[in-house]
Parts: sequence; structure tokens; C-alpha cells
Amino acid sequence: MRILSYIKSLGRSGGIAVAIVLAYAGLALATELGSGVAGQGLDPVWAAAQARGTLRVAVDYGFRPFTDIQNGIPRGYDIDLANAVATKLGLRAEFVPSGLDSIYDDLASGKADLAASALPYAPEQGWRVSFSEFYFNAGQVLVVRQGSPVASEAELAGKRVGVALGSDADTYARSLTKRLAVTLDPSFDTPAAALDSLRAGTLDAVITDNVSALIAIGQAPGLTLVMALTLEPYTLVVPAPAFRLHREVNRALAELRSEGFFDQNGARWFVQAP
Repeated sequence: MRILSYIKSLGRSGGIAVAIVLAYAGLALATELGSGVAGQGLDPVWAAAQARGTLRVAVDYGFRPFTDIQNGIPRGYDIDLANAVATKLGLRAEFVPSGLDSIYDDLASGKADLAASALPYAPEQGWRVSFSEFYFNAGQVLVVRQGSPVASEAELAGKRVGVALGSDADTYARSLTKRLAVTLDPSFDTPAAALDSLRAGTLDAVITDNVSALIAIGQAPGLTLVMALTLEPYTLVVPAPAFRLHREVNRALAELRSEGFFDQNGARWFVQAP
């Protein structure tokens, strides 16, 4: 059910190939089942958070628009999300500075109760943490001009496709040229430059990461997101023993999704903030 709800939630941002999502389903299911087995006793993380009245959230600052700090105040898409989740849990978010090289250690050692820092689903860490439902896909997407006849990856045959040189999109597009007669233009330094060229009409399509696509589409008219090509799901992460917290976080995410929080938060940080 959680995977199905994620597929449904992605519909507003261009959709995604169901087969890609299902490739992750077994790993996600194993994580969820593991949390259920662990939940046969006291959740010490949940109990301590309830006693304090705070949810300690580990954050690696500096990955805008997801995490940032300005004048000592945490800001960003994931900051707003963590605050909203904490409120749903009847707690106040307390942000703990961390780093991508130490954030899982901070969870396992008890320094933090939850991590919210644009963290991709990492099943290799499943022995010491549990992952929430996916809340954002940061993978590669296909972008075209509005009114373009291109409606799928297969229809890129014979088209000129731009990518940022050396990016994940570049790697994906080079593999695509082995299957389709695509003219690849990897001469762009940034995704934004490729998207500007698409808008100007010198490209037929651009492959780029979802964040760059959402910012470009939100800030200037003329482009549309056709489909997601790869899946890089972001999740909230809790320590493995926190079975009750894990369940409550997923409940909060489901409620926020039904309330339109993700649409509003996306508009704030992908359209207004940049």
C-alpha cells in the first residue's frame, strides 16, 4: 500500500514508470516488515522524544533547496517537512547539525531521532536504520517544450537531446543513444543552461534531475515534464529500534500528502525560493 500511495503521489510531478518503483518494492517491504518484528517491545526513541517534547532531527545543511541555514535559522524543503511531521506527532522539531558522512552514525548512536536531509533510500543501511515512505523522487526526468509531440522516451528517436556534461543525466542519455537514434548534445555546463536552450528551441528535449526540472518549469513558462526516467527516492530515516516512531512518521506523511502539503511545499521551495 505504501508503494502504491507513492506511485499515486508522483502523478502530479510527471508520473513514473511503475516497473522502476516495483524494483524497489521488495527492499522497502523488507524494511517495513523488519520494523514490525522489532515492534514487540518498548520503542526507546519514541518514549524519550515524548518525554522531552522534541524530535531531534539530524540535518546536513547546504543542500538547497532542501536544507540550508540563514542567520542561524534552518530553512528549506526538508526543514518545513520535518517541522510538519513533528507537529503531527505532537512534538517540536529540534535540528541537530550533521553531515552526510556521519548522519547514520548520529541516528545509531542516539544523537538524533530522525534524519531529514534529502537522503536517498539506502537499503545497505537497513541493518541500523528504518526508512519512511518515499516523499520525493530526485531521479532523472524528461523535459520538452509545451506542445511538443514527444510523449515518451521512445519518441526521442531522431531528436536532439541536451544534458549537462558529466551529470547523471549525461550518463543515462549516453546509454539511451545505444538504443535509440538520438542526437546527444552534452555541451552544457549546468542543467539550467540546457533547459534554457530547450526553451529557446535549439533542443527537442532535455534529460535532467527532477529538482532542476521543477525549478525551471515553475519559474518560467514554456516547458513541461513528460515522465520520470529513473527513481532516486528521498526518505526520512529513523534508528532501527524506533518502530513506533517509524510508524508515526509514515502516518504523518500520509496525512500531509492528503492535505496537499507536498504541493504547497514544492511551490514554495522549487518556484518561489530559488
